[in-house]
Amino acid sequence: MIRLLLADDEDLLRGALSALLGLEDDIEVVAEASTSTDSVRLAVAHRPDIAVLDLEMPPTDGLRAAEEIRAALPTRIVLVTRHARPAVLRRALAAGVSGFVPKTTEATRLAEIIRDVAAGRRYVDPEIAASALVEDPCPLTERELEVLRASRTGASVQEIAALVHLAPGTVRNYLSAAMTKLGVRSRHAAAHRAWEQGWI
Repeated sequence: MIRLLLADDEDLLRGALSALLGLEDDIEVVAEASTSTDSVRLAVAHRPDIAVLDLEMPPTDGLRAAEEIRAALPTRIVLVTRHARPAVLRRALAAGVSGFVPKTTEATRLAEIIRDVAAGRRYVDPEIAASALVEDPCPLTERELEVLRASRTGASVQEIAALVHLAPGTVRNYLSAAMTKLGVRSRHAAAHRAWEQGWI
């Protein structure tokens, strides 16, 4: 029996998927979560074989939850996303994610992917993989990405500085450099562009 954690902030979708996967003889849904925080907490409590995580979950995201789960448990991760941005795929694979599928995947196909992942294999949607091969590289440094990631929360420069352990002036310099590289006029626009591209 493959023990499964399902996490998605859309209750109707999560419930339907849970019901459909529950019909499979070899899959048991042992926990459901609606936030990235609950995903990690329930994974630690239930120790599932596989966690199927929605990428776009508050308060952080499914990828951050995947990293935390993988750091604590041998649980394998399948990320499901509505917006299959190629750069996210690279980050997901670097974080040890075993499966990466769009939300348009049928439940029967997802069950097959879950079985493959449980057997130690990886699965990446072919269209996402093809897009990743031709994607432009990220022009931003790790520090620029770090301050933009913090900026997406709506934090002030001072709050970002405290969060990333830098001086406010240094944070402003990184934000300014990122804005210049991305050709935008505000840090919020830069953070949004970086998020759209899947860099953060």
